[in-house]
Amino acid sequence: MGEVVATMAIRPLVSMLMNKASSYLLNKYKVMEGMEEEHRTLERKLPAILDVITDAEEQATAHREGAKAWLQELKRVAHAANEVFDEFKYEALRREAKKKGHYSKLGFDVIKLFPTHNRIVFRYKMGRKLCRILQAIEVLIADMQAFGFKYQSEQPVSKDWRHTDYVIIAPQEIANRSRGKDKKKIVDTLLGQAGNADLAVVPIVGMGGLGKTTLAQLIYNEPKVQKHFQLLLWVCVSDTFDVNSLAKSIVEASPRKNDDIGKPPLDRLQKLVRGQRYLLVLDDVWNREVDKWERLKVCLQCGGTGSAVLTTTRDNQVAEIMGADRAYHLSDLDDSFLKEIIESRAFSPEKEKPAVLVKMVGEIVKRCCGSPLAAIALGSVLRTKTSVKEWKAISSRSSICTDETGILPILKLSYNDLPSHMKQCFAFCAVFPKDYKIDVEKLIQLWIAHGFIPEHREDSPETVGKHIFNELASRSFFLDIEELEYVDAREYFSITTCKIHDLMHDIAMSIMDKECVVATKESSQIKWLPDTTRHLFLSCEQTEGMLNDAMERGSLAIRTLLCDNPVWSSLQHLSKYRSLHALKLCIKTIPFLLKPKYLHHLRYLDLSESYIKALPENMSILYSLQTLDLSKCIYLDRLPRQMKYMTSLRHLYTHGCPELESMPPELGKLTNLQTLTCFVAAVTGPDCSDVAELQHLNLGGQLELCQIENVTEAEPKVANLGNKKELSELTLRWTFVCDSKVLDNFEPHDGLQVLKIYYYGGECIGMMQNMVEIHLFHCERLQFLFRRDASFTFPKLKVLTLEHLPKFERWWEINARQDQIGFPLLEKLFIKYCGMLTALPKAPLLREPCGGSYRLVRSPFPALKVLELEDLKSFQRWDVAAEGGGVLFTQLEKLSIKNCPKLMDLPRAPLLQELELKYLASFQRWDAVVEEEQILFPLLEKLSTEFPKVTELTEAPYLQEFKLKYLESLQRQDAVVEEQILFPLLQKLSIQKCPRLIDLPEAPKLSSLEIQDGKQEIFHFVGRYLSSLTKLILKLENTETTSEAECVSIVPMDNKEKWNQKSPLTVMKLRCCNSFFGAGAPEPWDYFGHLEALAIDSCDVLVHWPDKVFQSLVALRRLSIRNCKNLTGCAQAPPDPESSLHLPASATERSQHLPGLESIELINCASLIEMFNVPESLKEMHIFGCHELKSIFGKQQGMSQLVQGLSCSEVTVPTVVSELSSSSMNHFFPCLEYLQLSGCDSLSAVLDLPPSLKTISIGACRNIQVLSCQLNGLQKPQVTTSINIPEPSTAVAREHSLPPCLESLHICCFSGMFGGILHLPNSLKTLKISGSSLTSLEFLSGEHPTALESLVIDSCSTLASLPNDPQAYRSLQRLEITCCPAIKKLPTCLQQQLGSIGFYKRLDAHYEVTAFKPKTWKEIPRLVHERRQARRS
Repeated sequence: MGEVVATMAIRPLVSMLMNKASSYLLNKYKVMEGMEEEHRTLERKLPAILDVITDAEEQATAHREGAKAWLQELKRVAHAANEVFDEFKYEALRREAKKKGHYSKLGFDVIKLFPTHNRIVFRYKMGRKLCRILQAIEVLIADMQAFGFKYQSEQPVSKDWRHTDYVIIAPQEIANRSRGKDKKKIVDTLLGQAGNADLAVVPIVGMGGLGKTTLAQLIYNEPKVQKHFQLLLWVCVSDTFDVNSLAKSIVEASPRKNDDIGKPPLDRLQKLVRGQRYLLVLDDVWNREVDKWERLKVCLQCGGTGSAVLTTTRDNQVAEIMGADRAYHLSDLDDSFLKEIIESRAFSPEKEKPAVLVKMVGEIVKRCCGSPLAAIALGSVLRTKTSVKEWKAISSRSSICTDETGILPILKLSYNDLPSHMKQCFAFCAVFPKDYKIDVEKLIQLWIAHGFIPEHREDSPETVGKHIFNELASRSFFLDIEELEYVDAREYFSITTCKIHDLMHDIAMSIMDKECVVATKESSQIKWLPDTTRHLFLSCEQTEGMLNDAMERGSLAIRTLLCDNPVWSSLQHLSKYRSLHALKLCIKTIPFLLKPKYLHHLRYLDLSESYIKALPENMSILYSLQTLDLSKCIYLDRLPRQMKYMTSLRHLYTHGCPELESMPPELGKLTNLQTLTCFVAAVTGPDCSDVAELQHLNLGGQLELCQIENVTEAEPKVANLGNKKELSELTLRWTFVCDSKVLDNFEPHDGLQVLKIYYYGGECIGMMQNMVEIHLFHCERLQFLFRRDASFTFPKLKVLTLEHLPKFERWWEINARQDQIGFPLLEKLFIKYCGMLTALPKAPLLREPCGGSYRLVRSPFPALKVLELEDLKSFQRWDVAAEGGGVLFTQLEKLSIKNCPKLMDLPRAPLLQELELKYLASFQRWDAVVEEEQILFPLLEKLSTEFPKVTELTEAPYLQEFKLKYLESLQRQDAVVEEQILFPLLQKLSIQKCPRLIDLPEAPKLSSLEIQDGKQEIFHFVGRYLSSLTKLILKLENTETTSEAECVSIVPMDNKEKWNQKSPLTVMKLRCCNSFFGAGAPEPWDYFGHLEALAIDSCDVLVHWPDKVFQSLVALRRLSIRNCKNLTGCAQAPPDPESSLHLPASATERSQHLPGLESIELINCASLIEMFNVPESLKEMHIFGCHELKSIFGKQQGMSQLVQGLSCSEVTVPTVVSELSSSSMNHFFPCLEYLQLSGCDSLSAVLDLPPSLKTISIGACRNIQVLSCQLNGLQKPQVTTSINIPEPSTAVAREHSLPPCLESLHICCFSGMFGGILHLPNSLKTLKISGSSLTSLEFLSGEHPTALESLVIDSCSTLASLPNDPQAYRSLQRLEITCCPAIKKLPTCLQQQLGSIGFYKRLDAHYEVTAFKPKTWKEIPRLVHERRQARRS
């Protein structure tokens, strides 16, 4: 890779230096006064170096070490010189701001912000720096002459891009054809594992660039795969196979990611996949360490039957470790497809292909060695070559690929063919991790921030940056380019993202050498940052700790710092960040972390999603700042008032800031501003800008204007915003509906594509014919959409949303005759809460072929794919026309209709795939619009219905998901059509609140069945699905206790030989299903050997623990029992009193049951007094509302010793509870990590807490007095038949012990309960105590809880002592201490930390005064007065 490093783009660095040295600002403000001679010398010698750079790079490529060393030294000097001229430029901008009056606005803070503003001091300091630069350049020129470098001009860059836009062509179409057989084989393998309980691993093996990832994408997006797997996940692994980081990435990749952020990543992963049939793609795996893969595999094996992992790797050994028996070795791509790829890239489709060049393609194909990526790279290079000579040169320079080099020689050739400024832009992308989704707009802004974009007189840097990106994308340096939409209740935003192929990323990393560092592992595992680091990307925990340590040990000249994880505590050594040009930081602390006086050169600042409340006023001295992203800062309420002096600002993102009150005054002076995503129009005043400030700004992209009700005099200027030529999306938002006619004559320019309007008070809106998307919300006075009837067509409209328009009753003011289709391209239509609308717009009559004749139909939306109607009280017809003709939606795929009580029928939609119908009071028939026998929706795949009057169902041969609810008249579903099964492909069936239904349909592929509020008779038909079901939910009517004679089995007992194979069922939820339990229950539970989750609800016959059931469920992992009012848990036969000191045999047997159980949940079992002996595998225990339960971990042994000597009342514990032997206690609950107790009033103590516990939550347990942990896990139980419990009013001096690994403790008590001293373990991160009688919180002797992050104490009247350890509160982010009168003063160490607590702080007033330090002499009298007042209170 040495050649590539040698050809690192140094020319742009020198060119950038020349531009800075000749900047007009330097002369205008005389910042180089006294240094004119050195300035002229530099301007004279830099062009001499530029002349020979090309020759030096060629010699370095030829392995001349001297040339390499000269280039490296030139790069170092160029970086240093650029920083010097950055200081000159900032000084010029500072003097410009001073001239405009900024200093007078800053007041005395100027002295702190500009300590070296004295011109004499500045001239002396900068003169010395400039002389050092000149000396280094003199040495470089001398060496240049010694090496004999010669003048070579750089090839000029074509400017054709300004005239034609390049269209990026994705190679997916060729991939589909060329890898079709490979895709089919692997898809068949994955789907063929449907009945396999073991995890299937399928590695795709092949050299880099062969198309492994592309093939995996084809498989991942295959419709069969999407429908077969319940959960699909994709994660790029690359070089680092850290198990915890990888598990976290897998969880974060899921759309249904769980919220247990504080739990270990492997536990979160296990919870995510548990019981789910999932497909996980691990892309680009390099790990050869078997133990790491096995650790991950243990969690992945918790998935449901048929789960699979698909991996891509270049390494055969990796494939053998992960799954050699199913490894798929990808062959080279056929030459015919390689030729097609090269020709599609090399030749323009508009021009004829030169025959002589076409003949040469075959020779170039041989150089590709079967790699499509190599073909794309070579084809992209050849696109700029037009002569035979140039093609031959490329062919001869294309090194033959070998097993050792792969296709890297060809990719390096593609890189070396780039213009130098594009080389620099691409190489910078090494700062991002592999497979990272890069925001294209932000990437271009980063390029601009670093000066990588060459200046063009005719075009803006953003326009040139887009060209560079498109050119690099056309050469396949960027791929997977896609537009993502982010939508929530208030905001809508779209971004374009891309990725870099891992081989291209390797090229970039080799070019940047040690200048780019990407840290994605845990901070403790990251090696020390080298001194050469200039660009740093951090995506690891405890980012601030790593940065603080790095800056403490050395001074890094970091120019880019991108932190992908939040920062929760203060950054130190801020003065060492002076070199930063680009910074991304998500601040989760209340004090603002940054000091602008150290960030003079900052050009890009991303603080999105930070918890900042306001930007400090001194931020306005960042005169060089070009991009400021404050999006989604939900607490931000104001911007710096002097922002008008930040004249370099080009992009300001303020969307998603609901608390923002106004915009700073005179915003119109930011004449370079191109992006402003949200403008808040406050009541006009001296401290804010009004809408008129936007009039002369050339804004583009997306703009939201809020609080328009405050705009009065400037109302016409609101409408004029639509005329800004670069604006593509405009949102106008009133806070409430008020009188306004601002949009009556609204006529936006043709380039405005998206319009969103909220709470507009006018009766109509002006011209919107050229819009692509229109969204109207809460425009409560709007009666019709369009006043003018001259044109009824919207030729570009694709999305239309109409919500909460209560007076909207017709589409046009005048319902003129409609002879043309009004919405020819509309694809999505959403109409909700428009109570007066009666029909869709008129459409002309069309002839549709029908048999040998034709019929008349209307199609108001011929391109419509998605239609949603909701809460349309008056809607009754699909067309306003009364002269006949059915309504046809030829392209409709998804239809949702809710709460339209007058609608009686459905339109015709032959391509419909999803149908949802709810609350249609008048709907009775499916075939109301069908004139002859035919299937109404022949392609329907998903159907959900909720309305009472339907008595039969429509045929749907392709139906896969079916949900029925509130069908009061439906009785049977088992109809067949011409002896055909009604739903042959049905996979999911849900039936809720259908009281007359006593039959179920034939569905041979059904995998999920839910019946809610059905009858016992339905059991007769469940058995037909057991051979295919993986999920069964039966929630029957709440009947009285069922006798043994009435029990009905869902497994046909008369045909047992049919059930030799165990059921694939993994999830079962039962409510009021008494026939499953009780002494005479006939269910053969052995048949459910694969069951992983069992939930039992409201089972009245369940009195004792169902031993026989537990004995059979060997695979069970989750057990939930709730609302079983008769469950006591006692053994069916009371044990012999004489043997009460010994463990009964039945208990020994029970302890072997449910060997894989990980989670148990017991809720509202009011009679429960005894836990069964759960297995050692248990990880989570949740117990709520079990008021009679007296023990959790065996009986409360040793209780009398804990409370002896105190005044007490005596309570006897029943001896029926069986005890554990001392041998069993040695391994009692060794895996338990989570314990939650609530409403267990009979618990007087929780003893023998397992040492493995990480989370304890106890609430509303009225009588708990003691918490104690097992002593090294070996505490020997002692049988006690009575327990002494203190009176609630008694002051106790008891000591409580907690598990040593505990991370979170939450105790909510009643007054007088849970007293004494609580010892905190070192590992604790979160502590919340409310209402206890504790007297003191203490740390275990010799330990310091450095991990404590949240401390909340409320209403603890007797708590007087908090720890006073110097390290105790170092990581604290949340602090609440309220209603604790015994705490007179906060510990000194806690007082010192109050200023740095980041996330949340709430203290009683006297604590705040005690902790407050005066910043000025004037504050001292006020603080003294406050202290006195606090002492009196």
